Amino acid sequence: MIHARIARACSGRVHYAWITLAVVFTAMLAGVGVRAAPGVMIVPLQQAFGWDVSTISGAVSLNIILLGATGPFLTGLMQVIGLKRTIIGCLTILMTGTALSTFMTQPWELFLTWGLMVGIGSGAGAVGIAGAVANRWFVHRAGLAMGLLSSANAAGQLIFLPLLALLVQHYGWQGVSIALTAAIALVIPMVMLLLPESPASVGLPAYGGTAVEPIRAFSGENPFGVAFGALNRASKSMDFWLLCLTFGICGFSTNGLINTHLIAYCADHGISQMNGASILAVIGLFSLIGSTASGWLCDRYSPRVLLFWYYGLRGLSLVIVPFSGFDPLSLSAFAVFYGLDWVATGPATFALSNEVFGRRDAPVIVSWIFAAHQVGGALAAFGAGAVRSLSGSYMMAFIASGLACLMASMLVLRVTPRGAVAVAE
Repeated sequence: MIHARIARACSGRVHYAWITLAVVFTAMLAGVGVRAAPGVMIVPLQQAFGWDVSTISGAVSLNIILLGATGPFLTGLMQVIGLKRTIIGCLTILMTGTALSTFMTQPWELFLTWGLMVGIGSGAGAVGIAGAVANRWFVHRAGLAMGLLSSANAAGQLIFLPLLALLVQHYGWQGVSIALTAAIALVIPMVMLLLPESPASVGLPAYGGTAVEPIRAFSGENPFGVAFGALNRASKSMDFWLLCLTFGICGFSTNGLINTHLIAYCADHGISQMNGASILAVIGLFSLIGSTASGWLCDRYSPRVLLFWYYGLRGLSLVIVPFSGFDPLSLSAFAVFYGLDWVATGPATFALSNEVFGRRDAPVIVSWIFAAHQVGGALAAFGAGAVRSLSGSYMMAFIASGLACLMASMLVLRVTPRGAVAVAE
């Protein structure tokens, strides 16, 4: 196999864990590019078909919910059929959805492609799969690895949004669908050739480990058994429900609100699509820094305390921005400040899940927690659109999201720092 030969060639210089990380990062990048696209497509779809914001937001809400709802089962599927097959299958569904969307003319087709298929296919970048990669390949620096994989969300915005906004200007919303389909088509062969199942499959110990250890099988015989078995163990702990609630608020304040509606909010204040996308790109740039730094910090400090600061500072920024006047200085300050916090909660939530539930169960359990994140995101994606349609302004949606984040900063302190649930390692 190509990856085994590369691992041997790199022996003594670069551990193959870092190459695996780069491959998974790229696959996640493709999924993020697709998930970011609705932010630049709301206005063009309104103009092309006369659909209102709530209809388009409904399709976005569906893919957000499905990304979360399928996450535990995709992580379980990964344990049954393998990491590579799961990621390739998701990318294939994602590519099919974006390709078919170029022919849509009716709302149900929007829901089928950008709702159903994109929601399932985006599972290639699900947090549980990222967590499994970090835990399989890294004994040391697992927090940093998870931070880098989480930062794919930021890098996806940074790379894709300005380009997608440019494509919308010159080629309409169909140009976005075609470009994303081509990007995913390029990623699939790379995953096929370079992604191994585990360090043991290329004869290596995990990074920082001393022994080659094969992956231990889960007790479940199918993805549903793996997913529901982990949920049954986790649901007996109040810590699980606290993490679900706080991470749900995270989704409510990020992909559901900002990622879906910030460009439209900017348009309400006379800011062009391109400039609105550039603001999101700046958020993405600083989120890349913030997520990586969060992973580094999680290897050294309590993720519970880090989450307190992340949620509290995010809440303050969301409450303040509607009163900022939307001038270039205030929007730039918001983009930098909010961007550093955008994905920082991901590595910290995963690190805290590792501490509470153990490294073996954590990837599936954090997928259930991420499902709550997506429910929160879907509520915000639809709810903010409904608020805009009813009141003519996004202001109340931003204030509600900010206050929810301030509540989350308090709730996360009630999570037991270590050893709350006894699970097999």
